[in-house]
Amino acid sequence: MQHILRSTHTRRAGGAAIAALALPLYAGRRTASAAPMAAGSLRAGAVYALTNASSGNAVASFSRSADGSLADAGMMATGGAGMGSGLGSQGALALSKDGGWLYAVNAGSNTISVLRVDTGLSLVMTRPSGGSRPISLTVSGNLLYVLNEASGTLSGFVAGPQGTLEPLANSTIPLPSTPTGTPPGPAQVSFTPDGNTIVVTEKAANAIVSYAVGDDGRLAPPTMIASSGATPFGFDFAGRTTLVVSEASGGASSYEVRRSGGVHAITHSLSDNQKAACWLAATENGQYAYVANAASGSISAYGVDQRGRLTLLTPDGVTASTGAGSHPTDEALTRGSGFLYVLLTPATSSSIQGFAVGADGTLQPAATVAGLPAGASGLAAW
Repeated sequence: MQHILRSTHTRRAGGAAIAALALPLYAGRRTASAAPMAAGSLRAGAVYALTNASSGNAVASFSRSADGSLADAGMMATGGAGMGSGLGSQGALALSKDGGWLYAVNAGSNTISVLRVDTGLSLVMTRPSGGSRPISLTVSGNLLYVLNEASGTLSGFVAGPQGTLEPLANSTIPLPSTPTGTPPGPAQVSFTPDGNTIVVTEKAANAIVSYAVGDDGRLAPPTMIASSGATPFGFDFAGRTTLVVSEASGGASSYEVRRSGGVHAITHSLSDNQKAACWLAATENGQYAYVANAASGSISAYGVDQRGRLTLLTPDGVTASTGAGSHPTDEALTRGSGFLYVLLTPATSSSIQGFAVGADGTLQPAATVAGLPAGASGLAAW
């Protein structure tokens, strides 16, 4: 029997800085950064982006200095294929809690990949995803679940101490659908911080689905509620039980995830006065949530109080601008939440814009790297 550990982690990273890898580097540039959220966040680390290339998927690595500037560190092939265009999802890349393992989806070849993080990235293995077109994945301890968009399924896996990934028997289940049978159009899957519940957003069904996770790692029957706003998309957790969800209609809502696995609305669809609010990341202290507005070229910040209620930090919703036509998508906060990185995906190429996170939730430009391929999807930071 496979042993499931949902609250422990398998290994520690051998080093924070990412050494140059064998493939060609990107042409990036450094910029100055503002003071980050807390002194504890002034640590070096790394940022990863998924190329999502149909000719051969890869992870682009960037070493991160303590001031938030990025240096190119090459690419590592995932052993699978991407789609060549945006996945329309959040969570295509996921780091283990200790930063020692990186997991990636290969939507074009129906596989997922495990990469070891040490002084560089190395591919450990590539596995079938248990369905068609994997677009998002999540990990808690040694348990991983992947969201397969085309087949409308979730599949579970158990990660071994050396990076092996084995399917969890009888764990593949279908997602709920609308009453008319329309595919749910899922956007993201994620464990709650305690690992006891899994949440999925369904764009087409305008629904949020939750599953209690059993001691054997398998999922209980789903609980499904209507989203407070149209087209729920990316989400993150502000604290242990507060779920903050972006809505492509232009805003965000917050919810309480209860011990039973059910979800209850707190703040109903608070508009950010921007367009296509699709991706969202929340700070580790649970005080702020940042929404990337793809059609407005902006980032909106929400304050989150101790009861999970949302307030918009700026009346117009523009906490930071990424520029006209920049199409900001995936977001990732570093450990300690000192820096926020945003993947910009205009039609011809992609880039990463970094921001220093102020103690009051404000954002100041920190770094930019360019030259990522068009269609890049997925971002992770350490």
